[in-house]
Amino acid sequence: MKSRTTAQKISTISQSPIGRIVVLTGARQTGKTTLVKLLFPDYEYISIEDPVMRSRYASLTADQWRKLYPKAILDEVQKQPGLIESIKSVYDQWSEPRYLLLGSSQVLLLEKVKESLAGRSVIFEIYPLTLPELRTGSWMDKVEDSLFQRLLSGDDISDILPSFYLDKRMTEKQQALDHCIRYGAYPAVSEDKLTHEEKIIWLKNYVATYLERDIRDLAMVRDLEPVIKLQRYLALHTGCLINATSIASEIGVTTKTVQRYIRYFELSYQAVLLPAWSLNAGKRLAKMPKFHYLDNGVLFSVLQKQGGLTGNEFESLIISEIYKQISTAGHPAKLYHLRSHDGLEIDLLLEMPDHYLAFEIKMSEKVSSGDARNLMGLGEILNKPLKHSFILSNDPESKHFGKDVSAINAAMFLG
Repeated sequence: MKSRTTAQKISTISQSPIGRIVVLTGARQTGKTTLVKLLFPDYEYISIEDPVMRSRYASLTADQWRKLYPKAILDEVQKQPGLIESIKSVYDQWSEPRYLLLGSSQVLLLEKVKESLAGRSVIFEIYPLTLPELRTGSWMDKVEDSLFQRLLSGDDISDILPSFYLDKRMTEKQQALDHCIRYGAYPAVSEDKLTHEEKIIWLKNYVATYLERDIRDLAMVRDLEPVIKLQRYLALHTGCLINATSIASEIGVTTKTVQRYIRYFELSYQAVLLPAWSLNAGKRLAKMPKFHYLDNGVLFSVLQKQGGLTGNEFESLIISEIYKQISTAGHPAKLYHLRSHDGLEIDLLLEMPDHYLAFEIKMSEKVSSGDARNLMGLGEILNKPLKHSFILSNDPESKHFGKDVSAINAAMFLG
């Protein structure tokens, strides 16, 4: 198992007075169960997947939970939401019991958690592996912060290496990115013991299971054909603006249905939806969101594709990686894209509490000053200082265009 950045945080918080109930949610197969079993070997593991046992657990009183399961992991707890009320009752009556609640449905789990366990639980969202996590050899290894994570933490990274070739970890960083391109970043496909064919089969089965279980649970639909059409449409248009009305016309459903299903893709951790930045009323800005697949292996499986990336797929890959690293580290950042009607376009605008960071993403292996043109003068329309702008690409050479724009190899910056 690869090491996870959140492991130490989960372990620490679970021992604190505010961590008596810890909730882990995230996409199916992101390693939640494996992680907590390793971190909490003294906790009783209870799977709520079994429909026979599910009703029996539901019949336990709070006092029985306290006596029989004073420390327990409840997996897929959204299958029996009433159990959350039982755990709440135990929490309110006794201070010793501790629980970990796991679920792969953000909607079904978190709505109930926020309703019943407000102020009583700490929530962690578990994503597919980040590039630094992919570089680890076992779950005991320390995860090294990427340059990007160091930047968000306030470190000075002005001494960026002039070339990726000078990075002592270049090979492993590039291998991690190449793996993400080919197979994505789910823990199962990071296993060296799996062959190429087995990884492709796993991804195909993952897509089918996601549709059959998560989407059916969320959307409560019998006919999955419209969802499958939308899934493929979005895969073909990852990195593009989303116009629900146009998509509805294309696949033969209503606009509201498209909006609802896109929301399901987002809530089930399959996509990142970037809202348009539009705080400046004096600038005519596009308001449509941008859709990005969260995992390139899943994207390729939906498209039944193997091979190279398109420019939009590379953009989605990099933005999703940035999103995962921000979410995993718990930084207070908001993500936007920006597009004006007069041609200004920024792939990613990162809003921090007191400044912005801007990113242009190019698949090119050679960056020129022309790639920085949209970043020049961007700060003039923003409502907070623009601290720095970056061009992330496959160019191994680092470059600077003025004092506030840097071009850096994506694998070196994020790996």
